Amino acid sequence: MLGIVIGVAAVVCMVSVGAGAQAEVSEKIRTLGANLLLVIPGARNSAGARLESGTQPTLTEEDAASIRRELVDAQVAAPLLSRSMPLVAANRNWVTLVAGINADYLVAREWQVANGRSFTGEEIASGAKVAIVGSVIIEELFDGRAGIGETFRIGNVPFTVIGVLDKKGLGAAGRSQDDVVFIPLSTAQSRVLGAVRGTTRQALDFISIKVSDAAAMPEMEREIEALLRQRHRIRGDAPSDFRIENPADVLIARGAAVRTLGILLIAVATVSLVVGGISIMNIMLVSVSERTREIGLRMAVGASRRDIRRQFLIEALILALIGGLMGAALGAAAAVAIAWKAGWPILISPWAVILACGFAGFVGISFGLYPAHRAARLDPIVALRFE
Repeated sequence: MLGIVIGVAAVVCMVSVGAGAQAEVSEKIRTLGANLLLVIPGARNSAGARLESGTQPTLTEEDAASIRRELVDAQVAAPLLSRSMPLVAANRNWVTLVAGINADYLVAREWQVANGRSFTGEEIASGAKVAIVGSVIIEELFDGRAGIGETFRIGNVPFTVIGVLDKKGLGAAGRSQDDVVFIPLSTAQSRVLGAVRGTTRQALDFISIKVSDAAAMPEMEREIEALLRQRHRIRGDAPSDFRIENPADVLIARGAAVRTLGILLIAVATVSLVVGGISIMNIMLVSVSERTREIGLRMAVGASRRDIRRQFLIEALILALIGGLMGAALGAAAAVAIAWKAGWPILISPWAVILACGFAGFVGISFGLYPAHRAARLDPIVALRFE
């Protein structure tokens, strides 16, 4: 029974953890935004050494405008410029990511404004000192108040809160996506962040592009590369001074790794179930030997071979099912503990429990069949004489 318990617990636990991890990956992809591509500046060379990606300021707001204007499948192309900055409100302060964006960025990320409003075209064009903040900022700076109409400073520049973003939770890098302040891109370039990238105020951190159709993503990557290489006047044999990434690729690979590990562990658990079945068969064979006189007595008073066979099959089945139920409870508890520790949603599928217990019953019947058949073939006279 212990082998059955361990096998079923492993199956239920791994299926539940795998489903929870897959749901977590799907949620992360959803919070990133569907059909999203990122264009990131290239790497700068310094004293013969190639620095990290993004150190060469090559992307501009006009690049984003050209992508949206000239590529049919580009729904939006949203530029972004960011840096960590100190925030001050009354006697509270907080250091967070301040990002300059236009209205397209929230559309690309499918990010709703839960309270208040988004930027107007006039505010973006004029460089207005208004901000949309995440829920973490509301808690840290305004002590959980609504926040709309509140004023605070980014560095020495005063801003007014006009909107609070809907919660998105942790991002792919493990950082809270709600710990952020968005301001108009023109304001960031002229009043707050300035020339964060290189010596020009036009340089960007990246451009987020929302593609109209997921099937068009590969073709869209090629079109974006061709357009930007043309705009940056890059020769045919020279490397691009930017990089195009699909942020969902990392999460999809992570989900595939989780699924592969889950399949491996389920295979190991299946072996454990088979070993448990063999143990049941061995125990039942020993039971047949020890209960030979009982079998002979039952057959002598009228029990048929079918009755004896049924008796031992039921005993094997009960052992397996009890082990399966205990294993399912243990596996569910283990899945809850792992999901709580990892911060994943917990998804215990009833079908996984039913399937595992059903397989345990099948193992019990399969491996109890031979002992039951052996017991049914005993000669009653020989069985009664057995010591």
